[in-house]
Amino acid sequence: MKYLHTMIRVHDLDATLRFFIEGLGLRETRRMENEAGKYTLVFLAADETPNAEIELTHNWGSEEDYGSARNFGHLAFRVPDIYATCARLQSMGYTIHRPPRDGHMAFVKSPDRISIELLQDGHLPPQEPWASMPNTGSW
Repeated sequence: MKYLHTMIRVHDLDATLRFFIEGLGLRETRRMENEAGKYTLVFLAADETPNAEIELTHNWGSEEDYGSARNFGHLAFRVPDIYATCARLQSMGYTIHRPPRDGHMAFVKSPDRISIELLQDGHLPPQEPWASMPNTGSW
């Protein structure tokens, strides 16, 4: 058996691509537009794990509420510098819901409220402003 991908439905494909590509550093591996089905599929991957993809499904014109069901937990990414990653995402307007107070773990949400866990490769010593920053919302 081989793991292929995780699919998430998105309302604003451009905003979601900005989050995953500019914010997290993933790259687009392939794209498929289906005019008959009125949807676009975009596959993303991290350079270190090119075969483990995220499939973004954008249903054109859909107003369906995809919700924030708790049966799907989160996507997790190992990052080389959790403080730099959180600072970049924060500068792009994203809320760090669980700051990396311990120098190891943080949570942020994509534009479609998908919870993203960031894990430091190793541990960094606690740093301000992160060390004293409280949790915000749910993660």
